[in-house]
Amino acid sequence: MNRIKCCLPNIITFSNLSLGIMAILIAFNDASVSSLKYSCLLIMIAAVTDRLDGQVARFFRVTSEFGKELDSLSDLISFGVAPAIIAWKISLVDYHILGYMFALLFVLCGAYRLARFNISEDNSIFMGLPITIAGSLLTIVNLYNSFSKVNSNYSYINTALTAAFMIVLSYLMISKLSIKKI
Repeated sequence: MNRIKCCLPNIITFSNLSLGIMAILIAFNDASVSSLKYSCLLIMIAAVTDRLDGQVARFFRVTSEFGKELDSLSDLISFGVAPAIIAWKISLVDYHILGYMFALLFVLCGAYRLARFNISEDNSIFMGLPITIAGSLLTIVNLYNSFSKVNSNYSYINTALTAAFMIVLSYLMISKLSIKKI
């Protein structure tokens, strides 16, 4: 039973990672914008598993540095890479190299934020917007844009707003903004 207690948080974290990877694979497998809503939904489910893994680890008193690092790597994929790729596929592909740069900026700022969190000594506050929140917010925008494209309500204003939103989220992740951990 103790072995299960120790492994359960990591299994949940691997679920988060798996959902992020599946979101990316779906985004690349099907060229239709309507299928990208499934990628977005997988990221939202990953957000639930991300919340659960830490709670389960604390409940069973099995928190570890390994778990913290695994969680950060999973978060980078599920809330950094996956939402950025989906935003690129839905909104930024017509921006060509600039679209690549917006997606890259989002992922790099998320990686920076996670690395800074992992070496911080004060774990009672978040320095900068957590990547989970930034990725979830971008995913909501992606979901909205995918429905807009399917219903022919999408315009270049959506594209410009998505790019601007990604820049703001990127900045907030690396900012010195302090958020109390709940």
